[in-house]
Amino acid sequence: MPSDPTTRATSGPDRAGAAPTATQPPAHAHAPHDHPEHLRTAPVPWRVRLAELARFGAVGALAFVVDLGLFNLLRFGPGELLIHKPLSAKIISVLAATAVSWVGNRWWTFAEHKTERHGRELLAFVAINVVGMLVPVLTLAFSHYVLHRTSPLADNVATVVGIGLATIVRYLGYKRFVFTGSR
Repeated sequence: MPSDPTTRATSGPDRAGAAPTATQPPAHAHAPHDHPEHLRTAPVPWRVRLAELARFGAVGALAFVVDLGLFNLLRFGPGELLIHKPLSAKIISVLAATAVSWVGNRWWTFAEHKTERHGRELLAFVAINVVGMLVPVLTLAFSHYVLHRTSPLADNVATVVGIGLATIVRYLGYKRFVFTGSR
């Protein structure tokens, strides 16, 4: 007799009156397509999610320091290299912060979710970060050129608001499209 738990052997007729066979599934068994639980991922325990968010926050904090620090250095630091080019300074600072973010998130935050398809993963990461880069650039452009807030404080406030919004976009994008292994 088979040891498969989805089969049963009985010696009498079933409810429909037909005699069951040794391979007939029990009345409560369903085909896999009836209930796609096997396709769903198990809920992540809150402690695991909290630890992941803490790592993401730490990497993000470091990238934030690189972004804001380099932006201010390029605009207002020695030589004031890009004093009259706030968007150029922002793009350069975001690119540097993105490099820091890639390394930290791939090898620490989402290390157990990185894939073997490095090219696809990097391409998706770059795409998410292009969107993430546009957010603070657009908040800075809006503040600087529409609202005519051109002081260093106004530029930094616009940058911080943009970075905050972009952080949400990046986390959700990384989880959904970039680091998709081991789920």
